Amino acid sequence: MSVSQDASRIFEQAIADHLSVIQALPAQQSLLERIAAEMLRAALAGRKILWFGNGGSAADAQHLAAEFVVRFRHERRGIPSIALTTDSSILTAAGNDYGYEHVFRRQVEALGVAGDVVVGISTSGNSPNVCAGLEAARKLGAVTVAFTGEGGGKLAAWADYVFAAPSRDTARIQEAHILVGHMLCEWVELEMVHRQAPPLAAPTDLISRLLPGHPLKS
Repeated sequence: MSVSQDASRIFEQAIADHLSVIQALPAQQSLLERIAAEMLRAALAGRKILWFGNGGSAADAQHLAAEFVVRFRHERRGIPSIALTTDSSILTAAGNDYGYEHVFRRQVEALGVAGDVVVGISTSGNSPNVCAGLEAARKLGAVTVAFTGEGGGKLAAWADYVFAAPSRDTARIQEAHILVGHMLCEWVELEMVHRQAPPLAAPTDLISRLLPGHPLKS
């Protein structure tokens, strides 16, 4: 087999496997709507959405936290969301003092409160530090969500809601996780847009109304 034929096979198989996973997601729509509703409730109540995972899942945690804080498609107020994978000082201190399996648990204990939504991401469902983070979140009274792969793994025992991508292939699971994260963000974002108050008047308009004699008054 030539290099070009092998490359073609890789493309075709990856796309076919990806589509198979993605086309199975509508079966989990009701679950995803419940997760989105919990995230919306947390945002409206002044609570947070916390995310964590290892490796590619750490990157997904950071990516999705940014979508909530900044915006996805629509202008709205920022939604408090934190990736617990980004502070190298905290990660290395907790890993050095307590062990790597505690790097997320310690942050959840420090930052989490009852009513937060805490999302642990593990393609295997068996990452000890992700399980420990969700366990700590549950003890705090937070809503716990697992993003994992087929079967759920050990993580499922600590999650109120388990999104298990229907695959055992790490790459395909990660692709499903980021798609689902985007859908959750868009759902919450649209609800926030529909509920938020009209924007304040521009500063110059406020000055004109409050100070009738001000030079900026037209």
